[in-house]
Amino acid sequence: MSGDQIGTLLGWLIVLGIGVPFSIGLHELGHLLPAKRFGVACPQYFVGFGPTVWSRRHGGTEYGIKAIPLGGYVRMLGMFPPAPGRPVGADSTGRFGLLIDQARSDAQREIGPRDANRLFYQRSVPQRLVIMLGGPVMNLLLAVVLLVGLLVAYGAPTTTTTVASVSQCVVPVAVSQTTAARTTCEATDPPAPAAAAGLRPGDVIVGFAGAQVSSWTEIRDRIRANRGTPIEVVVERQGVRTTLTATPMVDNRYVLDEDGRAVVGEDGTYLTAPTGFLGVTPLERVEPVPVAEVPGVVGGYLGMTITAITRVPEKMVGVVRAAFGDGPRDPEGPMSVVGVGRLAGEIGALQGSGGVTITWADKIATWIGLIASLNLALFVFNLVPLLPLDGGHVAGALWEGLRRRVARLAGRPDPGPVDIARALPLAYAVGSVLIVMSVLLIYADIVKPIRIGG
Repeated sequence: MSGDQIGTLLGWLIVLGIGVPFSIGLHELGHLLPAKRFGVACPQYFVGFGPTVWSRRHGGTEYGIKAIPLGGYVRMLGMFPPAPGRPVGADSTGRFGLLIDQARSDAQREIGPRDANRLFYQRSVPQRLVIMLGGPVMNLLLAVVLLVGLLVAYGAPTTTTTVASVSQCVVPVAVSQTTAARTTCEATDPPAPAAAAGLRPGDVIVGFAGAQVSSWTEIRDRIRANRGTPIEVVVERQGVRTTLTATPMVDNRYVLDEDGRAVVGEDGTYLTAPTGFLGVTPLERVEPVPVAEVPGVVGGYLGMTITAITRVPEKMVGVVRAAFGDGPRDPEGPMSVVGVGRLAGEIGALQGSGGVTITWADKIATWIGLIASLNLALFVFNLVPLLPLDGGHVAGALWEGLRRRVARLAGRPDPGPVDIARALPLAYAVGSVLIVMSVLLIYADIVKPIRIGG
């Protein structure tokens, strides 16, 4: 077996064989532990779906693993309270009514005499919030632990003031995320100012426009603000400082956000504006992140995850077009667990090129980053306030608490638990949409996967 084959196999094993099941198991453990602590009967704790591969019963709970490790569940008794004030079958006036009534009946049927006071809906609102938030919080904690270890021990890509490459000409920027930019020069392309000024790869920029610089952000901002005025660029080349004169040109370039990323408009195309352009690319190095800066970096990752989750519906349009058409996949679009596995395998097979060596430490760090990103996504996604997600149960508990508080202030009787079974039609609709999206993503990740380097 060759080295790239071993790397591919290890990528699949570490991310899909260990990382994904462990993340799912930890999520469900986050529900199970507080549920048992608060006295809720939990007949089953399983990682995976489908046929049971292994199971053992302990303390009134059957623990087990199923054949398809793409999910998991904790079965808690009393998720659907009986509907007070209505006789059995009162909702059975239509298809949805029958569905609701059947769910209530099934929930009550599995409750034995010894479980009469061990039901989920009988627990207080704060206790139910702890139980339902326990799963997502576990994913958040795992992501934070992995990211902190990764950032402090290994590091994060850091942009330096060293020149990595110099453009020989000025080519138009890509129009959208799914359109590749031209990488070769044509006869009509004007020469890039950096090449004309004599900048070379390996030069360390120490002065720019009459001021000392210590970060690439300073250099980038000065370049973009320039409107064709000649400036002095002081570089350190092989230990010797040299002063060059460069004249940035004004060209339509990407509009950048606070983090230096290109801004995408509502129509999916990049926003551009007339901006100073020099034609140099900085060198990135992996450097350990100071402990004091770690919370901000982790918070930034969480913010990017929230943004990505909120944009999934609109991104699915591009996934469908790519899967059933000729368009390329959006490299920043959603992917299924199959896509994550393929990406992990590609990372394991990388050997490096252009003088850049990719070590096993680099690969392991990237796999850990993938697992951390997956857990951040699980945390954010499960907080969406819709059933059957955890956020739906959280929203139900909060609504119940609000109703009881209002009733108490108004001197009215306790309205009782929220009849969450009445939201089952919506839950099935949301579940159906999630299944369709999952199938589409898996298909797209098979026929047109997102690949490293596009």
